[in-house]
Amino acid sequence: MNPMTTPQLYACLKYRDADAALAFLRALGFSERLVVRDDTNPAVVHHAQLQWRDTGGVMLGSAGAGADWMTPGSTTVNLVVAEDADVDAVLAAGMAAGGRVLSAPDAAPHGGRNAALADPEGNAWNLDSYPGV
Repeated sequence: MNPMTTPQLYACLKYRDADAALAFLRALGFSERLVVRDDTNPAVVHHAQLQWRDTGGVMLGSAGAGADWMTPGSTTVNLVVAEDADVDAVLAAGMAAGGRVLSAPDAAPHGGRNAALADPEGNAWNLDSYPGV
């Protein structure tokens, strides 16, 4: 991987149902890079990495599979999309995959468009076309 496109910052999440989380994230547009499952119980995900667009990413694992200080359903992630229309498209895909709207699409005072949804376990995903400065 090119160092200029290798993710350097990951949001990390824990899930009670890691397979449902992986399906939800694929519906949002993430691509799986690595999924490490337990040898004796393949429903347990010890570690997974998913890529978002060119240089973004998240890591996740099953609750009870290490990092016990992390609480399922307690994370907020800002997901920057390519353009304003993508906010609505990703929101619709997330809702179809079991998410629920936390904030309807709107123009942000600092620019861009944003909305928010919760994944099936309660983690918040802020969808934002504003890439920051």
